[in-house]
Amino acid sequence: MKLSTDAELRLLQHETFAYFLHEANPENGLVIDKTAPGWPASIAATGLALTAYPVGVECGFMSRKAAIERTLATLRFFWNSPQGPEPDATGYQGFYYHFLDMQTGRRAWQCELSTVDTAFLLAGALTAGVYFRGDAVDEQEIRKLADELYRRADWHWAQNGGDTVTHGWKPESGFIKYRWEGYDEALLLYILGLGSPTYPLSEGSYAAWASTYEWKHSYGIDYLYAGPLFTHQLSHIWVDFRGIQDAFMRAKGIDYFENSRRATYVQQRYAIDNPLKFNGYGECCWGITASDGPGPDSLKINGIVRQFYDYIGRGVPFGPDDGTVAPWAVVASLPFAPEIVLPAIDHFIHEVKLKNANPYGFKATFNLTHPEKTSNPYSWVSPWHYGLNQGPIVLMIENYRTGLLWQWMKQCPYLSSGLRRAGFGGGWLSS
Repeated sequence: MKLSTDAELRLLQHETFAYFLHEANPENGLVIDKTAPGWPASIAATGLALTAYPVGVECGFMSRKAAIERTLATLRFFWNSPQGPEPDATGYQGFYYHFLDMQTGRRAWQCELSTVDTAFLLAGALTAGVYFRGDAVDEQEIRKLADELYRRADWHWAQNGGDTVTHGWKPESGFIKYRWEGYDEALLLYILGLGSPTYPLSEGSYAAWASTYEWKHSYGIDYLYAGPLFTHQLSHIWVDFRGIQDAFMRAKGIDYFENSRRATYVQQRYAIDNPLKFNGYGECCWGITASDGPGPDSLKINGIVRQFYDYIGRGVPFGPDDGTVAPWAVVASLPFAPEIVLPAIDHFIHEVKLKNANPYGFKATFNLTHPEKTSNPYSWVSPWHYGLNQGPIVLMIENYRTGLLWQWMKQCPYLSSGLRRAGFGGGWLSS
């Protein structure tokens, strides 16, 4: 018997949540980036786990006691881990390296100190601090550690003398030349950086970032452009943008929530138009984002040379696009456009059968054009689950169903302060 829509969503949420229970080191709370042998932890995935544990408690996926233990292990690790310019430290200036060794917690792969991934980690810590409000000693410690971790990040340092924020820093070569410019997932980074009571971003940083926005018209829709779908979603996990506006959105007469709804529709309309004629694309098969893929590979298929990529920032409508669809990115748009997302989820489950024999719900991606067959008879399917994909599924299903996470984060004074310093007003910020 087919489940009701709500029961299907709860099952998908529960299965996906299991990633954070089983793909983590309980000693230090670190969550593996992807389910490949020997892979390191991702601080972004760990931040999503910290955010997901309270949802797991409320949904009955884990006990409050277990959530407190895991949260404390995580926050204690980050507070006590080595901070300094040494190349094998865990972090520096209150920021953390993108990838960390699952056991030691030290920097992995000579990766960068990541400003945006640290923002996701700190958002998770702040979620824990808001949720665990009890008088017990362990809940008090959660609040204290979350607060201290957030206050330690030197956001002004991360600007490296510029108006916008750098992508990161490496001990071998200093600051990365790229900066967070153009609309993307850095919306949360700027809000958290502006809300800091200790080392905040400079007053003009947000306006400098917003000055790099691109307003575009695609498939009959006007919207603030960013190609990969996830860029329209990740900041919305923690912030309810309905009815609140900054200067840019006031001038356009919409808010960021409405903009994400429009970006979701652009994705669907692109798939219906299917300009590159990939197999499967259509009304219920879309979701093009930064994701895993079947490449690198170049194949001639039905007389057309197709270039396939591995992990890359796929985007709409300007590409790159190789026929790879990420179902998690569709689920993460559930609060914005349920009328087109729910049929797509149903298609992924029942037509493409993407949950079959998978321990954590949907695998990362699939590609119906690439000829390689996997255990799924319909297409190439990624062999991996990624923590960065799993978190948005769990959390945006909850925001769609109950709005719980949004309600909690409205109680976070740093988030409200950052929004106001960025020029946001109206809606719940006025109350």
